[in-house]
Amino acid sequence: MTTLPTLILASQSPRRAELLQRLSLPFEVRPADIDEEALGHLEPAPMAEALAARKAQTIWQPGQWVLAADTVVAIGNETLSKPQDVEENKAFLRRLSGRTHTVYTGFAIQQPEGRLHSEVVEAKVAFRVLQEWELEWYAGSGEGLDKAGGYGAQGLGMVLIERIEGDFYTVMGLPVSRVWQRLFELGYLGQR
Repeated sequence: MTTLPTLILASQSPRRAELLQRLSLPFEVRPADIDEEALGHLEPAPMAEALAARKAQTIWQPGQWVLAADTVVAIGNETLSKPQDVEENKAFLRRLSGRTHTVYTGFAIQQPEGRLHSEVVEAKVAFRVLQEWELEWYAGSGEGLDKAGGYGAQGLGMVLIERIEGDFYTVMGLPVSRVWQRLFELGYLGQR
C-alpha cells in the first residue's frame, strides 16, 4: 500500500483533528488566519462554503493537499457565531431552546496543482425545551465558548439535543462521509 501524502488541515478545531485521526489519515494542523467578519454579509450556507474555501486558499502551497472547513449555525438566515462569554452563551441557548435550527459545514479541498473544490453540507438540529438551570449549567461549563452556536453535540451538549436530521459529523464540524468521498473522487485516497 502506498503511503498517502500529508493532508494539511487548515483548522485549529481539535474536533476536526480528532476525526482525521480516527480515519488514520496523515495530516498536519496549520490553522488559517482569515478575517471571518469580511464574509458576514453572506447567507449562512454560502458563508460556510466561502469561509472554508478562503481558509484552504490561504494555507495552500504548490504540491500540497489542503482540507479546510467552517461551521455556521443559523436560525433562519441569522447566524450564531461563537459566544463571547458565558452570558452570551446562555442567550444563544435560550434562543435555540425548543426550536429547530440548521448547521451548515462547508469544506474545501485544494489539490497539489491548485484546483479548489468546495461544498456545504447541512443538518437540522432540534433542541428540547431547556430549563433555566440547564442554561446556567451548560454555559457555566465553558464547553460552548469555542463553538459556533454555543454548544457541542459531541460533549455535554448532547443532553440539549432532541434529534438531528442529517449527518451528525456535520454538526460536529466535519461532514466526514462526504469529505471521504470527495478525497477519493479527487484522487487523494486513490493513491493507496
